[in-house]
Amino acid sequence: MRAGVLETHNAPLRLSTISMPEIGPHDVLVRVRASGVNPLDTKIHAGAAAHARHPLLAIPGIDLAGVVEMAGGEVTRFKPGDEVYGMTGGVGGVQGSLAEFAAVDADLLALKPANLSMREAAALPLIVITAWEGLIDRAALKAGQKVLIHGGAGGVGHVAIQIARAFGAEVFATGSPSQRATIEGFGAVFIDRDSPLEAYVTQHTDGRGFDIVYDTVGGKVLDASFEAVRRFGHVVSALGWGTHALAPLSFRAANYSGVFTLLPLLSGEGRAHHGEIMAEATRLVEAGKLVPLLDARRFTLENVGEAYALIRDRAAKGKLVVDM
Repeated sequence: MRAGVLETHNAPLRLSTISMPEIGPHDVLVRVRASGVNPLDTKIHAGAAAHARHPLLAIPGIDLAGVVEMAGGEVTRFKPGDEVYGMTGGVGGVQGSLAEFAAVDADLLALKPANLSMREAAALPLIVITAWEGLIDRAALKAGQKVLIHGGAGGVGHVAIQIARAFGAEVFATGSPSQRATIEGFGAVFIDRDSPLEAYVTQHTDGRGFDIVYDTVGGKVLDASFEAVRRFGHVVSALGWGTHALAPLSFRAANYSGVFTLLPLLSGEGRAHHGEIMAEATRLVEAGKLVPLLDARRFTLENVGEAYALIRDRAAKGKLVVDM
């Protein structure tokens, strides 16, 4: 099969013909139709993602959508011909999705939404899992709560808006003025990211603070999240890697949770839950409650580097996908 191989960090992928992967009893062999590109892929490519533990030589690509070609003897949920998607590799030494075929732990997969193309489906797994783990698994979101999403036009952000709304929350999201239409289009109340925190907390919560704050930006935005949450509320971050003062959170008797989406892939623990989240995403998509924001530009194995460059330059207009 053909695959894109990363031999040296920051170097172009080498297009290679390599052996087909072998499947174990709990795996399926997937013919990859589309590979989603995430900012983490660019960090792995640059050698700046030690937490992903993806040694060279490496086949990158975290997300995929494709067709089951063969199922291992212990697999009961999938059969040849099924269209599936999931966050399946590209970290921890597990083969990624920039290849024509991938051997995938069946626990990580779900049936692809019938109303999405392969390209659209491949855009969703990592960002859906990250948003779901934060809002549903950690913060236990409930209908009627006020939820603030920092970075509402980003990959995780635009999905988090839709999941929160699907669960009946009142959603607010920060972004730049140029992102206002995107954020409002997904059903959130737009907040200019440069607005004074006290002003928007007063305007939208009468000064009480938001029930849940999801930080998808990190750094100073996480510090601001501790100030924006209400008493006994919950702050969640997918980028809580810095050094932060917890006093504002403590004085509110509020909770903090971190999300590390890669953990099941790296450790082997909790993989079935990732498949369950993707199955829930399928239901939301087919019900018309979740739509991926996709950049219209198309890429192949030959020009993956162009997709990486767009992400590094913050020039992507939605999720980027490589057609396989």
